[in-house]
Amino acid sequence: MATSSSNSSPRPSSPRILSVGQCGADSRSIASLLSTHFAATVDTADTAAHARRRIAETAYDLVLVNRILDADGDSGLDLITALAAAAASPPVMLVSDRADAQSSATTAGAVPGFGKATLRQASTVTTLQRALARSGKSSTPA
Repeated sequence: MATSSSNSSPRPSSPRILSVGQCGADSRSIASLLSTHFAATVDTADTAAHARRRIAETAYDLVLVNRILDADGDSGLDLITALAAAAASPPVMLVSDRADAQSSATTAGAVPGFGKATLRQASTVTTLQRALARSGKSSTPA
């Protein structure tokens, strides 16, 4: 089910982010971080197919992909590879604590990501700032 962290329209300078394959609790934690630090609107997609449809319909500034998609167990790395190869894809970032998975994701074309264990650390906010700056959004957190 797709959700948004805000019922109001995003400000023009506010980033719009798609979070793919997170479980409910992680999805809420990630959305809270993004809305608190970046005033971001966060949409969700449960599967790779749902993510592709959302990306085709909406201009996202960043796509966050779980290593293993919670809804169906599919590989988030496979989705990252496909999205990174697309000509008009927004920056894509892996959400995983595994260094080997992060390495595979960046090799496939993703921007450096973060793990859930570091979600509340300043380094994660910095990582997100850098990714959002690539999309032309303000890199200064709210």
